[in-house]
Order: sequence, then C-alpha cells, then structure tokens
Amino acid sequence: MSRQRKRDAVLRFLRGEDLESVSRGLGVTAATLSGWRDAFLTAGEASLSTRPLDADALESGRLKAKLGEMLLERELLEAKVAALEARGYGPLVRRRSRP
Repeated sequence: MSRQRKRDAVLRFLRGEDLESVSRGLGVTAATLSGWRDAFLTAGEASLSTRPLDADALESGRLKAKLGEMLLERELLEAKVAALEARGYGPLVRRRSRP
C-alpha cells in the first residue's frame, strides 16, 4: 500500500472515524492501522522538537518506523498463508527444518 494511502487512512482515523471501519475498508487489521498511526505520530512529534536532530537520529527513526511496518506486513502475510492453508490449498510455504 502506498505511503499516501496509509497517511490518508491514519488521518481518517485521527479525525474520528472508527478504527474497525477504516481498517476493514482498507483490508488491513486494526493492529496494522494502529501501527501506522503510532509511526505517523512519532515522526510528527520528532519534527516538533526544538532541538534539531542530527542525521543519524533521523535515519534511525526512519529505519525503526520502516522495520515496524515491515514486521506488521510480515505478520499479515503469515496469517493469510495460514488461512489459505487451512482452507485446503495445501502447503503454500516450504517449511525449513531447524538445525
């Protein structure tokens, strides 16, 4: 999903639309939408800082937000794979044996 669509969804939620209806309309979980909101607010809060952040701190914040987003997306994909496998589509992912 594009950054703009995520931003628009977060703004709808922050303006008072119901969390469940916004997330359902986008086809994402409430947890995903909440994660987007948290990342959005964290970035906004950092921009209001009176003390300028150095480049390393800005990059660290950006990478942390991206990591959180990617972890949420991974959880969603794992849940979708499990749901498809439960419906009888067979194993969709080859499981690796652990050493």
